[in-house]
Amino acid sequence: MFADRAIIYVKSGKGGDGHVSFRREKYVPNGGPDGGDGGKGGDVYFEVDEGLNTLVDFRHLRKYSAGNGENGNKRNCAGRSGEDITIKVPAGTVIKEAQSGQVITDMSGSNRRVLLLKGGRGGNGNQHYATSTMQAPRYAQPGQPAQELELLLELKVIADVGLVGFPNVGKSTFLAKVTNARPKIANYHFTTLNPNLGVVDLDDAKGFVIADIPGLIEGASEGVGLGHEFLRHIERTKLILHIVDAASTEGRDPIEDIYAINKELEAYNPDLALRPQIIAANKTDMIYGGEDPVSKIKAEFEPKGIPVFGISAMTGQGVRELLYAVNNKLEQMDSKPVIFEQEFFPEYHFDTSSDPFTVVYDEKEDVYVVEGPRIEKMLSYTNLESEKGFKFFQEFLKANGVWDQLEQLGIEEGSTVRMYGLYFNYYK
Repeated sequence: MFADRAIIYVKSGKGGDGHVSFRREKYVPNGGPDGGDGGKGGDVYFEVDEGLNTLVDFRHLRKYSAGNGENGNKRNCAGRSGEDITIKVPAGTVIKEAQSGQVITDMSGSNRRVLLLKGGRGGNGNQHYATSTMQAPRYAQPGQPAQELELLLELKVIADVGLVGFPNVGKSTFLAKVTNARPKIANYHFTTLNPNLGVVDLDDAKGFVIADIPGLIEGASEGVGLGHEFLRHIERTKLILHIVDAASTEGRDPIEDIYAINKELEAYNPDLALRPQIIAANKTDMIYGGEDPVSKIKAEFEPKGIPVFGISAMTGQGVRELLYAVNNKLEQMDSKPVIFEQEFFPEYHFDTSSDPFTVVYDEKEDVYVVEGPRIEKMLSYTNLESEKGFKFFQEFLKANGVWDQLEQLGIEEGSTVRMYGLYFNYYK
């Protein structure tokens, strides 16, 4: 069974709590704190599995959770980290936040494995909080909470060329003729029910991947029929090959069909209207006498910059010329695959606005110290080695008034700021 859409729930592991305990040994009745740290919660990864070509497994299993970190124990024993989980998906799967529909990551190209949700950090045991004035701290840090999201998985086929057209115009016959694909071919109107992929091999040319996008009908962009189920697969293609029944074997006007399909493509995604198109006027072997319909199609669309080729997918007439024209057009285009950019950042999603923080000056160390749950959470969620992540963290500090508080304390350029073991130089 082919399935190209699924909604699942994923959750990382909670960090284990730090432990409160004290050494109790013979001759050492009042030993110091020896509470161990909690273990880190498990992470959630997504990974491409080349053996998969459908999302059908996610219809049976919808909830995925990583392991929680164990709590710390006495005698400085740290808790065990929770087990990570790896969720395998087919290449071409776009992972979105379910409520907003925003893209989190596109499992295509070189993106084969991604860390989607981080497990909560384990809390510190009370051994970390002993000071000269507080030698028996009865406080340990709780583990950080898990992160959880509802995800929308969409499989969008990876192909250079997308075949579009109304049902029964000969797309499956064409695909079988020019590639190694073997789609089911029959005279029925509910058409192919899943995209068929094939590779076109050409002499003295690179060749390309072509996808038969299941037949569209008017209203598809509004979800009529199986519109949305089909249209998502054309979003990744670079060029649209529009096949029409030039012979009007079912009484349809091929020119009206082309306009109708283009209207559906534009309504679904305006960017699709900007994709290069080539029209294949099919079934020329079934044109008998009268005015040549291929000439009429050319007169209508070639002035608009859309090439038209008369072909017969059944006999092969004109197919070779069409394929080389498609290949030449692709060679003029960017060779990079169509990858969907990230719009939703899980690490920035989890709200910290209600958590407290403090900003103080430590005269002894001559550093400004910024601490508190709000800062600690954001540090754990943010990849400071990433330029985008570091920029976001700076904006977070500014938006939360940290810079204002530092300036009120008299901070000067070049001064050192400490945040949970990380040191920064302050520059306005």
